[in-house]
This record gives sequence, structure tokens and C-alpha cells, in this order.
Amino acid sequence: MSGAPYSLAGKRVWVAGHRGMVGSALCRRLAGEGCEILIVGRERLDLRRQAEVEAWLAANRPQAVFLPAARVGGILANDTWPADFLYDNLMIAANVIHAAWQAGVEKLVYLGSTCVYPKFAEQPIVEEALLRGPLEPTNQWYAVAKIAGLKLCAAYRRQHGADFIAAMPTNLYGPGDNFDLAASHVVPALIRKAHEAKIAGAASMEIWGTGTPRREFLHVDDCADALVHLMRHYSDEIHVNVGSGEDIAIADLARLVMRVVGFKGDLTHDLSKPDGTPRKLASGERLAALGWRPSIGLGEGLASAYDAFLAGEGRGRAPA
Repeated sequence: MSGAPYSLAGKRVWVAGHRGMVGSALCRRLAGEGCEILIVGRERLDLRRQAEVEAWLAANRPQAVFLPAARVGGILANDTWPADFLYDNLMIAANVIHAAWQAGVEKLVYLGSTCVYPKFAEQPIVEEALLRGPLEPTNQWYAVAKIAGLKLCAAYRRQHGADFIAAMPTNLYGPGDNFDLAASHVVPALIRKAHEAKIAGAASMEIWGTGTPRREFLHVDDCADALVHLMRHYSDEIHVNVGSGEDIAIADLARLVMRVVGFKGDLTHDLSKPDGTPRKLASGERLAALGWRPSIGLGEGLASAYDAFLAGEGRGRAPA
């Protein structure tokens, strides 16, 4: 459901988690909205501490809030620190959403992730699939916390009339990403592997499994644009998927990355490693009905992500 557009012009807008990939993209996008962007680093405000969050919001009084702040990581990180992923993300969501309501915030957009959906959800995944099956065990800790956050938005809307909404982005990539192979997701990992293979003059680059699983990817600047669009045009209890609406086989993605990076070797497969879920594509019908479409193609987006990697924009920078 959509009503009269919410204008950001002249508003005080807090981007919680402004140093992260999505937060920094939001700051870039909001620069053209005529609003005052509020930021505060974790060295000054620990979002896991209720009293600190309430005091900061009471003192700074933002009128709109974007909440991409989170503890994030890949499968290994989730498996190694399950308590941290669950506790930190629960506290961030609960503290910011509750304090935003206390401080009279006009509108809030909370960011979840499509990992909130059941592992074997029907494809493409519609928003209504939430809680209709078991989660992927490897990132269930993060997913449970994100589900709690989106339900908090719905609960504060239902009980208090707060205009709080939730968005579920798909796999994101772009400037500010984490290129550390120990903790990165698939796109930054492939970029780094292809770059290092090129620099080393290697004959081939290896990926896990058969490369047949299909995944959806969205450039982070498109994500930021979609979130601003939702802030302006969406007001309802159900969360909204944010994605490109297209998926690609991992092997084809790897070959595209190799072309972008300029690595001319072969692609090989470690078939002792698992493939994971065969397909994960989120339905974009609800967001499309609101008039939004992505504008950055995958090839163009990967080129910008590689440029960011070479420039050291993010964790795990390119070797000199």
C-alpha cells in the first residue's frame, strides 16, 4: 500500500551504520535529497546499549531513520560466532526501533536480508513465504535476529501507529564490500580470486562445487535508491523484497568476473565442496508495483566493484 509520498527535503535523516556498504551507499544517494544526513560512529554510540541509543536519539531528534547497521558475515563467521550474530543484531534492532518510536521519528526503514526465508522456499520467493519452513542452518542466528527486527517494525506499527517499514535486500555487492576471503560473500570473493590469479599468472581459478546453483545479485547503489524509494512511497506492515529480479549461475558469474578483471585462465571446480541451495531468487513484484526498477547491469556493476577493490574501498584490499 502506498499513500502520499514522504518527502525527505529539509528533514534530519539518520543513517545508522553509515560506514558499512549499504550505509555509505545511502549517504551517497541521500546527498541529492536536500536533507540533513546524521551520522555517528560506533566509537561514540554503541547500538547494542539501550541507554546510549535512547539518549542519542532524544538529543539529536532525527525525523527519518535508515537502519542498515548490523553484524554481518559469511557462513564461517555465522558458524564461529553464533551468539554474537544473534545477540548483536537483536540488540541493534530492538534498541533503535524502540528509541525511534520514543523520540517521535516520523518514518523508519529497517534492513533485513533474504536469508530470513525458508531454505526450501518456492522460487521466486514472495514476501508471504516468511516463517513457512525451516531456515538455512548455517546462518539461522543472523536470520532469526533479522526476522525479529522486521516483526518489531510491524508490531510498533500495529500497536503505536509508527510508520516503520522493513526491506529485505538480496545479495549485495559494490563499493565498500568485504574482499577478505575468510569472511567475504561470493562476488567479492570471486573478484579477489580472479585478481590474484591474474597477478600470479595462474593457469586457472577454482570455485566450489559444480557452479550450477543460481543466485540473485544487486548493486549496492541500486539498493540505496530502492530504499529511498520505499521511504518515500511505501507504508505497510509487510516487508518488501529488494532485488534485481534476475539470477545467474555461479559458474557464469565467475566467468563474467574473470572477464571484468581480465583473467584469461580456465575456470575449474572443486567437486568435493557443496553446491548449497540450487536456487535463490526473491520476487520483486511488490517493489516493481511501486514503480522501482534497478538501473545498474551486472557487468557494469562488477566493473565498479572491481574498481573499488583496486582503490582499497572496503575490507581486504587488493595486493599492491
